[in-house]
Amino acid sequence: MKKITETLEFKVPPDEEGKRLDQFLSKVYPEISRTYVKRLIESGYVLVNSEEVRKPARKIRSGDTILLSIPEPEPLEIEPEDIPLDIVYEDDDLLVIVKPCGLVVHPSPGYTSGTLVNALLHHVKELSSIGGVERPGIVHRLDKETAGLMVVAKNDSAHRDLVRQFAERRTEKLYRAVVKGVVERDHGIIELPIGRHPVHRKKFSVFSSSSKPAKSEFWVLERFPKTETTLLRVKIYTGRTHQIRVHLSSIGHPILGDRAYGFKSSSIPKEILDSLRGCNMLVAYRLGFYHPSTGRWMEFEIEDPEPFRSVLKKIRELEGSLG
Repeated sequence: MKKITETLEFKVPPDEEGKRLDQFLSKVYPEISRTYVKRLIESGYVLVNSEEVRKPARKIRSGDTILLSIPEPEPLEIEPEDIPLDIVYEDDDLLVIVKPCGLVVHPSPGYTSGTLVNALLHHVKELSSIGGVERPGIVHRLDKETAGLMVVAKNDSAHRDLVRQFAERRTEKLYRAVVKGVVERDHGIIELPIGRHPVHRKKFSVFSSSSKPAKSEFWVLERFPKTETTLLRVKIYTGRTHQIRVHLSSIGHPILGDRAYGFKSSSIPKEILDSLRGCNMLVAYRLGFYHPSTGRWMEFEIEDPEPFRSVLKKIRELEGSLG
């Protein structure tokens, strides 16, 4: 086994009785991904009541003592790539970037190169290692088809602090979205639990047996009755995968471009469809958090990136020209 850099001890409370071991560790130690937790369990880095356990699905009991050992990070095997980065802020602890639509955040079986991580390894000398080999520096993520602001950690201390802020909902994340249909209410709150889709395992749904609480809030910024679209500002209070996409689709207003969650190409004029360029009309335009070293509140805001800007311009043009 590798050299141990940190050992953590957890006591299982009564309300966690019967949970999977990997689920429990991901919950009590959110600084590392569940995939990495599973890998640590299977590699023998977890003890339950002083006994080695290598099954992530092992059920835990109230009163169990769990020891989690964190080994030194593996040497990075992901190749740095000279992919342009739009960096809006950088210091010794972190950097804030604008991720464009079409850029995958981290490598996966389907994307072994050309990701944000490949770009970061080229542009930044040091990144945090907590996310594992595949996700150095990655504190949170945006979908491939979504553009917007992201914060990246340069060291493990900053990574832990930022992940904790996201988990405790002390960050601010605001989005702009163009959706299909004219939203009637000026303001609304969607509180529907989200879990993995029971049939399509790469999608998520509000009709799932594994759902977790999720809350989103929206405000209407502009209505376009002739093209039957609406511009929204959206705030999320939880960070479920595909949360905004699932929530807006669940109330009958899928995001333009989001074919996975109800958008149909035939529902909008061809001029708008051609401007989408394979992107979802969803942008993380404002991001706020407390600096992990100074504690100072930091807030960043960007103008609409492409193709969001062009799509919105085309909608306004058509709105004025349609009789």
